[in-house]
Amino acid sequence: MCTAACFHPHDFYFGRNLDYECSYGESITLTPRGYRFALRCMGEMHTRYAILGMAHVAGEYPLYYDAFNETGLCIAGLNFVGNAAFFAPVPGKTNITTFELIPWLLGTCADLQQARKALQNLNLVSIPFSDQLPLSQLHWMIADRTGCLVLESTADGLHLYENPAKVLANNPPFPQQMAHLNCYRSLSVSTPAEASFAPGLSLPALSRGMGAMGLPGDLSSPSRFVRAAFTAGNSLCGADEASAVNQFFHILTSVEQQRGCCRLDSEEYEITIYSSCCNADKGIYYYTTYENRQITAVEMQRCDLDSQKLQSWPMLQRSNILLQN
Repeated sequence: MCTAACFHPHDFYFGRNLDYECSYGESITLTPRGYRFALRCMGEMHTRYAILGMAHVAGEYPLYYDAFNETGLCIAGLNFVGNAAFFAPVPGKTNITTFELIPWLLGTCADLQQARKALQNLNLVSIPFSDQLPLSQLHWMIADRTGCLVLESTADGLHLYENPAKVLANNPPFPQQMAHLNCYRSLSVSTPAEASFAPGLSLPALSRGMGAMGLPGDLSSPSRFVRAAFTAGNSLCGADEASAVNQFFHILTSVEQQRGCCRLDSEEYEITIYSSCCNADKGIYYYTTYENRQITAVEMQRCDLDSQKLQSWPMLQRSNILLQN
């Protein structure tokens, strides 16, 4: 289970929580300009733009979870189990596998307008990366500073949705997630000045924050979608980078998974393995992990964007506690 969000106070920020029961050794990975990808159905592709994000690197292949490119286009893949459907290659279509989607889109499209056009002819094909890494059931949030889209491939075909909420969780499909928001349309950041429960009945406010009474607090996908939309849509911060980055991580913290609260059938527990925040304008990838709450950053512009090899940085997992006295 995962949650993704956008935040646009001055620069454009994009990121996600990756919630799962185990890690696959992911690392922050830069794919340089001109990097070669042998696409399963579409021949050889060389990236036009450098890409930075979180990936599991298999051999020399970056299997990205979320990433952005040097021109500010961002994408994150989230679990969509039970609803995702992928197909056989179709002649005349752009036949791309799920693991190729992020490098193909970010490597060839400069912005959301170009991505929108490229996705019109897309067919997501059901070819796994390998026997050891089977097909993942995903849907994707794609954004830049001009807007936000959701891409879903279901049994009735490919769907590309405009996303005014600028957040995404897992299930149900995106139109149902948006429809569910209507149940919370009366919520507010302000405590109501007067009670409207019944005429003549005086009900004084017992606490601050009662305008958001009813905001769901559980860990399910529909509830995380509502909570993330409310938090991201109302978040404020200062004009400096540190204030914006801290606020973005507070948005993600509002929907994080704590160990012990979401038990799976395997008797394992889902946790927020990492949280990411991309400043897509400045080219900075920030992250925290479950064990390390300190914000760590990798800057794209400090990398060799024309290198011939992938560059990777393992996530720093150890907590550093500052003893003040």
